[in-house]
Amino acid sequence: MPEKKKQKTYSGEFKIEVVETMRKENLSYKETVRHFGLRSDKQVRMWERIYLEEGKEALLLERRGRACAASGTRKGRKPKLDKQVEEDLIAENQRLRMEIDYLKKLRALVLEEERQNRKHK
Repeated sequence: MPEKKKQKTYSGEFKIEVVETMRKENLSYKETVRHFGLRSDKQVRMWERIYLEEGKEALLLERRGRACAASGTRKGRKPKLDKQVEEDLIAENQRLRMEIDYLKKLRALVLEEERQNRKHK
């Protein structure tokens, strides 16, 4: 029975160094793999995508394993908000939208009144 190769893990700092070196020195994926002694350019592509889309801090997050259905967490991402907090934020958002609509209407009325006053003078 053939032995499985142990999957190697890399630190977030190493991933950041790889991506920043590749971008700074304009290296291709294959050149980067050779330069750092990595196994595959797919890793580098994935690290670069994360770096560009989510920022270099995202490379410091642990992303292995399955998502936890019970807590709603996804790999390497923050857990979902508590239901009550989410409902409070939605209510506040609706209140603020109503306030904005009110202020827009009030402003329109004030401007109309000022126009009327200018006409009569």
